[in-house]
Amino acid sequence: DDFAPIPEKYNISGRKIYLKKEALDAFEKMAEAAKKNGIELNITSATRNFDYQKELWENKWTGVTLVEGKKLPESVPDGRERFDKILEYSAVPGASRHHWGTDIDINGVDPRYFETQEGEKVYEWLTANAPLFGFCQVYNPKGRDRVAGYNEEKWHWSYLPLAKNFTQEYKNLIRNEDIAGFLGGKYVAQENLISNYVLGINPECL
Repeated sequence: DDFAPIPEKYNISGRKIYLKKEALDAFEKMAEAAKKNGIELNITSATRNFDYQKELWENKWTGVTLVEGKKLPESVPDGRERFDKILEYSAVPGASRHHWGTDIDINGVDPRYFETQEGEKVYEWLTANAPLFGFCQVYNPKGRDRVAGYNEEKWHWSYLPLAKNFTQEYKNLIRNEDIAGFLGGKYVAQENLISNYVLGINPECL
């Protein structure tokens, strides 16, 4: 009941997608503010259930979805190395923040978009203004303050008034052994997935 469909004018996913109502309200206010500055914000991905995240993950694992133009079973035949390769940008099902209804991918998930003139303007606006609406870039560049986790994702923003609580609840309730039921799942424990990935985020978002 506390989820709502993302309006068509903001939805560029090609399917019906949802967010927590509070997060969606905040995004709409942010998008309207951005529009006044000549910036267009849309959502290409939002809430994903376990099965949808599993499909995304396993399509990469089996080679249905190409990664860097290659089928991973051929380019990375070793299971552990393939697991690590997919983890550069994709969460395993059960460990994705997109399960929560608080996180969105804005204007696409291709890093090259944010290297274009338009993409640079969008990211510059988000960096300066998204926190005013409760949003935080969870996967900032890795470095001294974020040594592990997914690569930088300039498109992935999280609505902190809800997500901060969910992050803490996840830390308290979920263990690595709870994350299972997908191809390659046997490598979860070796990766210390919760500590390195679920909690390996921008410290400003914790």
